[in-house]
Amino acid sequence: MANRLAVITGASTGIGKEIAKIAAREGYDLILAADEPAIDAAAGELNGFGVAVEAIEADLSTFEGNDRLLAAAAGRPIDVLVANAGLGLGHGFLAQDVADWRRVIDTNVTGTTYLLQKALRQMVARDSGNVLITGSIAGLIPGAWQAVYNATKAYLDSLSYALREELKDTQVNVTVLMPGPTETEFFRRAGMLDTPVGESDKADPAKVAQDGWDAMTGKKPHVVSGFVNKLQAALSHITPDTINAKMHTAMAKPNDEGESKGGM
Repeated sequence: MANRLAVITGASTGIGKEIAKIAAREGYDLILAADEPAIDAAAGELNGFGVAVEAIEADLSTFEGNDRLLAAAAGRPIDVLVANAGLGLGHGFLAQDVADWRRVIDTNVTGTTYLLQKALRQMVARDSGNVLITGSIAGLIPGAWQAVYNATKAYLDSLSYALREELKDTQVNVTVLMPGPTETEFFRRAGMLDTPVGESDKADPAKVAQDGWDAMTGKKPHVVSGFVNKLQAALSHITPDTINAKMHTAMAKPNDEGESKGGM
C-alpha cells in the first residue's frame, strides 16, 4: 500500500521544516516547497526516514509557483496540506518599499489562498483530507511597526474558520495554527532583529510544530501554541484595539527608531 502524501510549504527552515520531520516519522511521503535553495538541504535531512521526499523551489507568491508545486504530486491525492509559507516585514509602513509589502501580501494571502482552493477542491472531491494553515496570534493584534504582516495573518486566521464552516459536512478538516514569536529565521528575514521581540526569547519551533500537527490530526479548529501566547490571545479579544496597537509598538518598534518617517 502506498504511503500517504503530505505537501508542506515554507519547509526549508523553522516550523515548516519541523512539521516535515513529524510527517516523515508518521510515514508520509513528502513534497516540500520554499522559495529558496535551502529547501534541497531540508529535504536531504529527511532521507533517513524511509519515505519519498521531493523538494520544490518555487515562488509561492505566484500562481505559477503554486501550480508547479501541485504538479509535483503527479495525480497522487494530497492527504495533508500544510500551508505554512509566509513572509514578515517589520519597521514603519510608510518607509517600506512597495515591492516588499506587495510580496508579503502575495505570498501570505494571494498565493496561500490559491493553493488552498486548488488543494481543497481535490480533497472535497474524494471527501478526505487534512489542512493546517499557519496563521498567528499576530492576526489578533493591530501590528504597529509590523502592519502588513499582522494584517495578512488576520486574513489567514479568518479564512481558516470560514473554510472550516463551509466544509463542515465533509470529511475534510481545516485547522489553523496560531503561534507567537518562535525561534526561526522569521525575524532576520523581516528585518526585526533590532526590536524587543526580535531580541527576546522565543518558542521552540519543534514544540510549535507538534502542537499544530496534533491539533490538525485531532481535527481541532485551532491551536494557540504556548501558555503565554494563549493568555495574550485571550486578552486581545477584550482589550481595545487602540491599546493592542500600543502594546504591539512596545514589541515591534525598532530600538533606535524615532517617529515614523515617510518613504517611497
